[in-house]
Amino acid sequence: MRTLFIPLDERPCNRVFPSMVASTADDVELVEPDLDILGDKKRPANLGVLEDFMLRAATGCDAAIVSLDMLLYGGLIPSRIHHLDRETVLARFEVLRRMKRENPRLKVYAFQCIMRTPRYDSGEEEPDYYETYGYRLFRRKYLLDYQERHGELSAEDAAELAGIDIPSDILVDYEARRDFNLDMNLEALAYLKEGTIDFLVIPQDDAAPYGYTAIAQKRVIRELKAEGLGGQVMIYPGADEVGMSLMARAYVEQTGKSPAIYPFYASVLGPTIVPNYEDRPMFESLKSHVRVCGAHLVQSAEAADIVLAINCPGSFMQEAVIQRAEPDVTYTSYRQLLDFELVIKEHVDAGRRVALCDSAFSNGGDVELVRALDELGVLDKLVSYAGWNTNCNTLGTTLAQVIMGTSDLVRNVCYRVIEDTFYQPLVRDEVVREELPSRGLSYYDFKDRQADVEDVIRGKLQALYDGLKIAREHPVDIKRIYMPWRRMFEIGMEMEMISR
Repeated sequence: MRTLFIPLDERPCNRVFPSMVASTADDVELVEPDLDILGDKKRPANLGVLEDFMLRAATGCDAAIVSLDMLLYGGLIPSRIHHLDRETVLARFEVLRRMKRENPRLKVYAFQCIMRTPRYDSGEEEPDYYETYGYRLFRRKYLLDYQERHGELSAEDAAELAGIDIPSDILVDYEARRDFNLDMNLEALAYLKEGTIDFLVIPQDDAAPYGYTAIAQKRVIRELKAEGLGGQVMIYPGADEVGMSLMARAYVEQTGKSPAIYPFYASVLGPTIVPNYEDRPMFESLKSHVRVCGAHLVQSAEAADIVLAINCPGSFMQEAVIQRAEPDVTYTSYRQLLDFELVIKEHVDAGRRVALCDSAFSNGGDVELVRALDELGVLDKLVSYAGWNTNCNTLGTTLAQVIMGTSDLVRNVCYRVIEDTFYQPLVRDEVVREELPSRGLSYYDFKDRQADVEDVIRGKLQALYDGLKIAREHPVDIKRIYMPWRRMFEIGMEMEMISR
């Protein structure tokens, strides 16, 4: 299956991870734009060159996975800060029609984010004024939406709302862009209805139950219901994993077999927990992610093609970095981790394909779990593992891998253990706290010493991986660490499996 893949942006999670998954699948070839066509964080991609590439590549492809945020705005961050006019963006939509005319058999799987509303002050990925007014923008609309839906606020919330001061020009700029982007979400539905887009995902990045994002979601849902498009579009929390999910769906539709998935959780409350940065219980997100991949849930491991082990909190989710101190007691009192580990081993020993969705924490994997599975001799027997950023980032990634992967799976497991379990909860925090200050550097400012910081990270990750039992059977050489957005949050990694 030859597949055109247009990523959400140039970061490894959107550009490298899909290639890693595709490399483990039979008969899948990804056709991707060169990195120099894509943008650089707030600098948009070269869209003229990208459009030409898409039109040329589409003629020889069976499927196209297209980020509309990339096609229309030049990437995820440019979608949040642009000053584009409607005519320009609508003209970019036309590329999809031209692709279909040139190749009528092409199936187009598209995704387009509902613009997020972070609940903190930072202009790192938003307009510059979000550095000062970000939380106020989020909180003001959250309270107004709550009041609209429920009729009244508590005295405390009413006083808070009255005290929120945002300059009018900032409010106008922010809301105008949100309205513009919502119009483009609705335009995508029109392309879906006419058949130019075959399947559409509208993910919510950093979702919340009230506020701007929730309001936009309701508007899109009303439109798709009115047009009878419910079976062709899905809306759920996520962003960076969606390209992989749609790649899995294209693969499933090409093969004609919907995988049966049996999930089980690490705690009894797990299915009901609302994860950080999301707006619904874990089990509701699971249903969406399984369906968008073209799979379906079953009630027993015996009836399943895939066993999905879902590591979850005991009662509520904390950030993964808390593992360097001490997680809340409910991680042990409301969750029996040893039992979860042994059940995973039982499924592996029974010869089942087991994938692990490591969502006990946000922004990193569960170090205790991974080390325990390593000691049990199970870690390298997993067909898929992920434990990064949000629950839905993790869920979509591990599902795509287990659905598509047929060979060389251990390499991707090792890669994700190094990044998700060691970098995100451990090494990132250690370097920020102990290494950067002594060098006069900071989370967002490496001065002229980024290469030095990357080498420090590489060494620490290599040592942590080499301390696992899996490293004896599957040794890894971490060749290079790089930070594409010149910050500590995410890394890229070049590694090789060492032949024994």
